[in-house]
Amino acid sequence: MDFRLTPEQLELQDHVRQYCARTFTREHLSTMDGPGIDRAGWSALGDLGVFALRLPEARGGLGLGWVETVAVYEVLGHWLVPGPLVWTQLLAGVVDGASDGTRMVTGLDRVDPGAPPLVEYGHEADVIAVIRPDGAVVLGAPPASEPNEAFVPLDPLTPVAVVPAPDGRVLAGVDGARLRVEGAVLAGALLTGIAGRALEAAREYALEREQFGRPIAAFQAIQHLLADMYVRVMLARSAAHAAAAILDDPTAGDAAASAASVKVVAGDAAMANARACIQVHGGMGFTWEMIPHYLLKRTWVLEHGFGTPFEHAEALAARLGAPA
Repeated sequence: MDFRLTPEQLELQDHVRQYCARTFTREHLSTMDGPGIDRAGWSALGDLGVFALRLPEARGGLGLGWVETVAVYEVLGHWLVPGPLVWTQLLAGVVDGASDGTRMVTGLDRVDPGAPPLVEYGHEADVIAVIRPDGAVVLGAPPASEPNEAFVPLDPLTPVAVVPAPDGRVLAGVDGARLRVEGAVLAGALLTGIAGRALEAAREYALEREQFGRPIAAFQAIQHLLADMYVRVMLARSAAHAAAAILDDPTAGDAAASAASVKVVAGDAAMANARACIQVHGGMGFTWEMIPHYLLKRTWVLEHGFGTPFEHAEALAARLGAPA
């Protein structure tokens, strides 16, 4: 199996990259901090075709596959694009208006009876989806009232709210287990993008920052950090592309196992690279003017969606220990 992207896939990725580079600049991050999401920006993502990648052309989509979708989502992760990107992509062909960005979909991949239902963009989205333990997927509308209890989000660009789990329309023919697998792959793609952004930020700073009359990138300790970061990015990207290829062609492998693998590998890459990026920046890495802490906080959020890396590692270990 050839994991190299085709010229057409690279062109698609570059098209999205150019838009994100203009829109989601480092200077613009602080203006996005706080409640509320830029609906015009969300609609622009819809106009760009981000949520219609897998929708058939007959239904107004681009008719592409999971490989193209993962390639695009890696770019979105790289630029820390805010919003419920995973849920809107998953249900773009199910919820009217999701594919063109006129409606925003968020959700819960599981409901914990012992904890309040904490939903990202819970009072921002137009639709909330919930995957029940029995695998059923339920759609409901968020409450019209303001949240009764405020939470400080881990990621300043990802507002959260306690929202009662909707008990609305059950989606016939939508497999909750399948959505969990696809959601893990998309989250892994976003995490891969974060790992790559951390490497890029660390490298740029190491080339600019000077000590003892030369850039710190000339010091062997920094070079070792950057080399380890690069290896983690490559491993995460390979795992993400493999998982996407298997989603496109289920005969190529085990979709659930590949999704678990990418969540583990990409989650580790994003977390380790974000921490290393802060280390390279030193005290500057914790300041609001710099990118590293945003990368770390978004990683914390994405790690917990559609199964934590620990849960996926446990599932992979159980598969390895199962009798043939």
